[in-house]
Amino acid sequence: MTIPEHLQHLIRSDEPLAPLVWLGIGGPAHFFAEPVDAEQIVQVVTWAAENDLPTRVLGSGSNLLVRESGFDGLVITLGAAATSALSIDGDRLTAGAGGKLSHAVVKAVGGGLGGLEHLVGIPGTVGAAVVGNVSSGGRDIGSAVERVRVLQPDGTIKQFDQDEVGFTYRKTALDGLTIVEVDFKLEAADPVALTKRLQKLWIARNAARPAEIERIAMPFIDPDSMPARELIQSVGLAGMREGNVALDSARPHYLVAHTGATSDECLKLIDRVREQVLLQTGIDLQLNLQIW
Repeated sequence: MTIPEHLQHLIRSDEPLAPLVWLGIGGPAHFFAEPVDAEQIVQVVTWAAENDLPTRVLGSGSNLLVRESGFDGLVITLGAAATSALSIDGDRLTAGAGGKLSHAVVKAVGGGLGGLEHLVGIPGTVGAAVVGNVSSGGRDIGSAVERVRVLQPDGTIKQFDQDEVGFTYRKTALDGLTIVEVDFKLEAADPVALTKRLQKLWIARNAARPAEIERIAMPFIDPDSMPARELIQSVGLAGMREGNVALDSARPHYLVAHTGATSDECLKLIDRVREQVLLQTGIDLQLNLQIW
């Protein structure tokens, strides 16, 4: 399939994805686009729909494992300024889906709005965070969402109110859809007190991450019963290795990709961990990682 002339400035072929994901693993995207405004997003999404091309939106790549075969479709990234803007109006924060969650948290706190600060330090974009309904400290991001705007394959925008999104534990009904913007309904609070709380949470979260290791990911969702870190430690799997991939020995809820790591090694290690945890505890660990 060839890229039409009017889209050749927007879409590239065989774009390497490994440098764009935290694990540094994976093959190329057949087609890759970095639209800089809403009109360009509509152009590339409608072109993909007309050609029956599967489409994925790439956020920061923090919870993504790409196979060496790559992705045989269109990958879109929304990191441009127009698709990652943040604005405050009263007690509402509007965020472009490509904006970093950390930036949205800081923007809210600086504007004297509480309700997102518990999510500080969680990597990724606003869009990905909402799709996966990320949570921390017993509260998920969905509790602060007022509405979500999604781009339809025909280029129109559809709006979903909070109760239509299907927020459940670490899941929504938005998986596979192209989110373009999110409204958060927050609470007015003292910016000084919020900032102090933010700083404490940031220090705690930073201490929980493996130091000086870049190629990491958190492969599992915390079960209801206990955090994945404690669960994996309790069954003696900390430091478990498969080829060039291992669970961190001190923080085993992190998967570490060493030099030469492959997607197959990641998947084999994940399967081994899930099997052992299920056998020893009866708990079926669910994946946090998206697999392309």
